[in-house]
Amino acid sequence: MKCSYLLKGTGQQYHICTEHTGKYTWSLMHVLINLDCKFYVVNPLHLKRSLGLTRGKNDKVDAIRIAHFIKKNYQDTEIFVPKRDVIQNLQILVSERKFRIQQRQQLSTKNKELNVLDNRKLAFKLIKENNKLIKELSVQVKTIEQQIKELIKQDSGLFAINKQLKSIPGIGDVLCWNLIIKTNEFKSIREPRKLACYAGVAPFANTSGTSVFGRNRVSNLADKSLKKLLHLGAMSAIRLNNDLACYYRRKVMEGKNKMSVLNAVRNKIIHIIFALIKNQDFYQNRLVTS
Repeated sequence: MKCSYLLKGTGQQYHICTEHTGKYTWSLMHVLINLDCKFYVVNPLHLKRSLGLTRGKNDKVDAIRIAHFIKKNYQDTEIFVPKRDVIQNLQILVSERKFRIQQRQQLSTKNKELNVLDNRKLAFKLIKENNKLIKELSVQVKTIEQQIKELIKQDSGLFAINKQLKSIPGIGDVLCWNLIIKTNEFKSIREPRKLACYAGVAPFANTSGTSVFGRNRVSNLADKSLKKLLHLGAMSAIRLNNDLACYYRRKVMEGKNKMSVLNAVRNKIIHIIFALIKNQDFYQNRLVTS
């Protein structure tokens, strides 16, 4: 974990900045919050790309580079908005659930590999042991999911947001939980365009140099896990009887590229989310008949 502070002017104004390293930064954040300090938490990739061509790397050099970064950019960098304890607990539980699902998938893949072994007796024994672990992991996943639901149910603010988001077609429990965590209850990300950029579904112009007539493209710099969940949510939404599905079918019939239209559906879901949060309302399905 690397952190720097910058002393500005004669008024002893400090700008404290650290790069985001996940749970390793939480202890420092708690200290700064308790001291009522305003500070910045910068994405490591943002920091790295802003420094230009650099050589060498160690904690001391990195701290100096962070100080130089915040000195130049503190006016354009948003002050960190701390997460409530319930959000951090939700984040931990969702992370543990994801970890166990990955382990379960790895064991299932391993069983497929064992099926091709010539030694059938050994393969059967190993597959049997793996299936026991898979069963236990499935039980743990269900237990964690129940803990998450209880955690949300006990907090009135989270319960209201959860109910609003799940009223939107395509948004289930997992996508809802991740949206709450990634946006910090929509306190850190307050605009639909910013969330679309963060999730990698916002199209950007591509008309530089020889690509004067290039198509708009989404950026590869994104939270891929959230993008995947939004994609699955959009796929689910267009299979249901709602206005998003009608929009998708209409655009495809007009000859639009299916993936482009699907990306537009993902963007529509994001804009609907922020509209509901702003108006404290629930989704109303208005089918398009024309």
